[in-house]
Amino acid sequence: MDIATAPEPAADIRPAVLERARRGDQEAFAAVIRHYDPGLRALAYRLLGDRDRMDDALQEAYVKAFRALPRFQRRAKVGTWLYRIVYNTCLDELRKARRTAVEPLDENVDQPGGWADPADVAAGRGDLSRALATLPEQERAAVLLVDAQGFDYRDAAQVLGVPEGTVASRLNRARASLRAALGGSA
Repeated sequence: MDIATAPEPAADIRPAVLERARRGDQEAFAAVIRHYDPGLRALAYRLLGDRDRMDDALQEAYVKAFRALPRFQRRAKVGTWLYRIVYNTCLDELRKARRTAVEPLDENVDQPGGWADPADVAAGRGDLSRALATLPEQERAAVLLVDAQGFDYRDAAQVLGVPEGTVASRLNRARASLRAALGGSA
């Protein structure tokens, strides 16, 4: 899968597979990771902006998840729990490096009259990439989870460790900043 594509959040994994993974079955844990990896990879890449840093952060996050899975209490969906681990690991990486580059979102541009000019699409992606890079980490993460990956506010709030209202206010600020940066009305 191309990490520039922002997938929908994966449906929860089958309970039997999760239970085997919780008991330490490495093949079951690998199945859990394979199930959620495309979305986790997209989030990590958008936050870190570099494939090598993404790979390092994901490896670290997956080790943390494997070690913590026996204590997973099911207060949240396992996917939400994994997104939170990856998000926190990426924040730790960003704090270390203080670098906030992102790649452009893969936009599906549908023009009623036909195809979009590839040059216009490429320019728009670059503009969006630069605009996203200017957002504070927390606002960028909210946009990526809700707008790019389709999380609802409740699940995004669990990933980010904040109330739903905080997700809404971060999105509001981020969307206004993006509109202003992209030449729209704020």
